[in-house]
Amino acid sequence: MSEVNTFFKSAFSVDNVIFGFDEGDLKVLLIKRGTSPFKGMWALPGDLVYPNEDIDAAASRVLEELTGLRNVYLEQVKAFGKVDRHPIGRVITIAYYSLVRISKYKITPASFARQAQWHSISDIGDLAFDHNEILNACFEQLKQSVRTRPIGFELLPPKFTLTQLQHLYEAVLETELDKRNFRKKILSMNLLIDLNESQEGVAHRPARLYAFDRARYEQLVSDGFHFELKESRRKLTPAI
Repeated sequence: MSEVNTFFKSAFSVDNVIFGFDEGDLKVLLIKRGTSPFKGMWALPGDLVYPNEDIDAAASRVLEELTGLRNVYLEQVKAFGKVDRHPIGRVITIAYYSLVRISKYKITPASFARQAQWHSISDIGDLAFDHNEILNACFEQLKQSVRTRPIGFELLPPKFTLTQLQHLYEAVLETELDKRNFRKKILSMNLLIDLNESQEGVAHRPARLYAFDRARYEQLVSDGFHFELKESRRKLTPAI
């Protein structure tokens, strides 16, 4: 019996990597820990799972408790289980990631989160625990996802320009895209609605505004359509 008990001495936790896009800059939501271990360091919003709690439910609960974000779709990425990843004991964490439109949410730190703040993905220092490794894994997952699913539209306002859309993909892929090829590819998918509107109150020549046609996308998928973005690019300096 004692041998069996050794398998029930591990804890589980969840860590959430929340990506947002703001003014051409891809960002991630971090909290500043107000308690040990790693007190005063920036970290991903995460905490332990209760013994009677489902993993997915824990991810949503922890995110709301630490940052105030609720009703956020979270996608499970992978597990991290190095024996010494937590200084107190054996903790296996399940990482989740999500895309949110920063302007839609108000951040309200609570519990042991002394602060909660958006940080540019290109300016992330050392994080608590192994959270740099977790962030990198979720960032790579995001890069793969934006090539095969139109999830990037979740980060844009309801009305956007083709330049804003291109800057989003460049920020996520850390890549400089060819303007003509990118626009040709995106428009050929017939997933954008031309709103017959232009930007207002800008110093430069107003650009045409578009919206994502989600209903058409879902219909195309049911008919066998596969979203795929193969970019002509020049690799930029890695962000993390």
